[in-house]
Amino acid sequence: MSKVTVRLPTPLRGFAGGATDVPLEGSTVGALVESLADAHPGLRRHLFNPEGHLRSFVTVYLNDEDVRYLAKEATPVKDGDVLSIVPAIAGGSPASRPSAATPVEKTPSFTSEELRRYSRHLLLPEVGVAGQRRLRESKVLLVGAGGLGAPTALYLAAAGVGEIGLVDFDAIEVSNLQRQVLYTSQDVGRPKLEAAKARLEALNPGTRVVPHSERLTSAHAMELIGAYDLVIDGTDNFPTRYLVNDAAVLLGKPNVYGSIYRFEGQVSVFDARRGPCYRCLYPEPPPPDLVPSCAEGGVLGVLPGVVGVLQATEAIKLLLGIGEPLIGRLVLYDALSLKFRELKLQKNPDCVLCSPQATQKGLIDYAEFCGVPGAGAALAAASVPEITPEGLQAELRSPDPPLLVDVRDPPEWAISRIEGAVLIPKGELGERVDEITRARSVVLYCRSGRRSADATKLLLDLGFANVRSLKGGINAWSEKVDPSVVRY
Repeated sequence: MSKVTVRLPTPLRGFAGGATDVPLEGSTVGALVESLADAHPGLRRHLFNPEGHLRSFVTVYLNDEDVRYLAKEATPVKDGDVLSIVPAIAGGSPASRPSAATPVEKTPSFTSEELRRYSRHLLLPEVGVAGQRRLRESKVLLVGAGGLGAPTALYLAAAGVGEIGLVDFDAIEVSNLQRQVLYTSQDVGRPKLEAAKARLEALNPGTRVVPHSERLTSAHAMELIGAYDLVIDGTDNFPTRYLVNDAAVLLGKPNVYGSIYRFEGQVSVFDARRGPCYRCLYPEPPPPDLVPSCAEGGVLGVLPGVVGVLQATEAIKLLLGIGEPLIGRLVLYDALSLKFRELKLQKNPDCVLCSPQATQKGLIDYAEFCGVPGAGAALAAASVPEITPEGLQAELRSPDPPLLVDVRDPPEWAISRIEGAVLIPKGELGERVDEITRARSVVLYCRSGRRSADATKLLLDLGFANVRSLKGGINAWSEKVDPSVVRY
């Protein structure tokens, strides 16, 4: 006889005393399912038909392997195996759904309309009226109203969170609409917070949306985050991510973390009172140019939807005090393979922020910590010579034009390019300098000027004399010289 764990799904747990895992002993899959039905008779009619065979709408997995076509009743098991019972489920029988015209008994502090709105929550024992009241009394701060913030905010508002604070200072661009489902084409040009507030309060008038239309800084992060029950990290840059983490640690607030890149995402909950913080996972940020932004590297439009919904799920669990939050666990999601991986996180005993011997007692200069120069100082600090789009246009028309080099990646080259340019991606520039050594002068460009500035500095360090970066990149060229060149 082998010792095996039988794992039950939510619909069947009520027939087994609410148990998720049932330890049993047996030699085969069939014997274990029979033992399960004997131990919990209420399960028998859900597992077996009148003839005593496993029902066709019940699938059995042995250690994540489908054994339905392997004579599952006779499939042998061994110690430590996990047997999962997976019945077919749907949204529920139409007969079980209350009609909109059905009178609903009013519960103190909830109107009849609210009871109908949240009825699917109220039916969950883990939520109920008391839990829904906790959601209504909760305050959540969402830093970033972009790819991650959009789906997260929608589901928090729909769930009935009483107050949602939104931190963002951007306006809506056409390129946002591929993934930021909070906005529509008619919103292009509007401040994100203006459109977000209107959309969320239209979705749920019971949710109060508080816009904070400013960049989160060390000067006011403690006061702002301190006014909320938890903070959700929907940021797209490392300085703000470390700032959110540090303020949450110092305030003793949970920080629901999410990040995305191309086809991959990460989700966790950092709560230094019960587990590690973000600095325990990543004590130092990567160099500024190692991880491109979504604007430079791209992102699958549905990816932030998946990650944002997971962040909303974790936030709701924390507010309700139910389930197992992702504290001490990091979930990795790969959209291309549609696989989730879970990694265990350990609290760093030497963490500068959350360990007993922490040396950092307050907020710091996060731009400096992450190696990002102050606003407007990036190119000046690097002493990189530039040329304006208008200046480049004049030189390209001259008898001796400069060599124009596009340092973007091939997918960007396929979107748009400046006529006459040659493509040498920034990552290949060091190995392909021979292709530009004979040029009298060289002008490098990218999307916005950041990568071309770095590439220009590289060439200057290699001894090139007449090298410049196109100020503002191809987007500035499109805006000021040639509108036919697509901006992105």
